[in-house]
Amino acid sequence: MLPVEPSPTVPAPVGTAGTTVLVGSAWWVRVFGPVGRKLLRTLTDCRRITAFALITLATVFTKAGVARRVIRPLIQLQILRAGVRVLPIICFLGAALGVVIVGQTTQLLLQVGQTKLLGPLLVNLVVRELAPLSAALVVLARVGTATVTELGTARALGEVEALEALGVDPIHYLVVPRVIGITTAVVCLTVYVILFSLGVGYLFSFLRGLQMPPGEFLGIVAGAMEWVDFPLLAMKTMAFGFLASLIICYHGLCHPLRLEEVGEATTRTVAQTVVACLLVDALFVPIYVFL
Repeated sequence: MLPVEPSPTVPAPVGTAGTTVLVGSAWWVRVFGPVGRKLLRTLTDCRRITAFALITLATVFTKAGVARRVIRPLIQLQILRAGVRVLPIICFLGAALGVVIVGQTTQLLLQVGQTKLLGPLLVNLVVRELAPLSAALVVLARVGTATVTELGTARALGEVEALEALGVDPIHYLVVPRVIGITTAVVCLTVYVILFSLGVGYLFSFLRGLQMPPGEFLGIVAGAMEWVDFPLLAMKTMAFGFLASLIICYHGLCHPLRLEEVGEATTRTVAQTVVACLLVDALFVPIYVFL
């Protein structure tokens, strides 16, 4: 009896449906997998930052009169760090905006004989948009990195757990002074940006031949503003400062930071704060348009 040889295995064609589905699935996973993971991480951060914001607001209102002798100097220290020490940079930025934006816009409108558009353009460019956003970004760049590193180091060294063991609320002691101080600093620095940009812009235009007294120039800008600009400007700057301080404190306290994680946490803080400020700024555009 002849031995029966096993039948040779027939390889599956390369173009079969199963192989095509596997190759296609692997391609989609390779391309969109990192994007999906990053999107999920961003959504998770948004949810946690929202919860962190609610906890912070609840602490601000429920413990407004608790330990004032301790919290008030901490708030003043944060205003000093985020406001007073940043003032030279803000003055330089306001002067640069005055030369580049106010001065060039004034000269261009004078050349085409459209000085009646000077007030609305300066109000929309400087007062409503550039001044609040630039002040928030300068405070973020000046204070954000140091605060993330400071809070992350405190969490890594066990200082947060030590405060809890002593019966001290870490949110009230570490977060609330920074939120109030940074928000106040952004609001005040925005006013300085507006004043310096308009003043330096007028001086630059005057040196280039602008035949207009300073009172008339400021009167044109003030006449283009409406009463609603003042509360909206305050609301926008407070929102910028509140969001920036919250995101900074969240990334500093969300988990203990090792030395090699400081750079990544700082980069993520800056990116999320810039995106949040731009989204808030976009929300105010329809309000300015319809009011």
